[in-house]
Amino acid sequence: MFPTLIAQSGRSAWKGPFFVAFPNLREALENNIPIRTKARSCTILPNFVGIQFLVHNGKQYLPVNITQDMVGHKLGEFAPTRKRFMYK
Repeated sequence: MFPTLIAQSGRSAWKGPFFVAFPNLREALENNIPIRTKARSCTILPNFVGIQFLVHNGKQYLPVNITQDMVGHKLGEFAPTRKRFMYK
């Protein structure tokens, strides 16, 4: 992980990025199976690129395809929790 990305995240650099160990990560990459998770605070690592996650937004699981530009961000940033306001 790049030290600049860790320093910008507000987490101590000596702790490193927060991530959850996904046991079926390799299987998901090989078979293109989405991983269901409620860990919105998990930092996206470089080995997550190309994997599809189903991130919980409080009501349902939203699909998130991980790209190279998302590395260093959190999973929850790409699954909005609020609906847009619309006039009736």
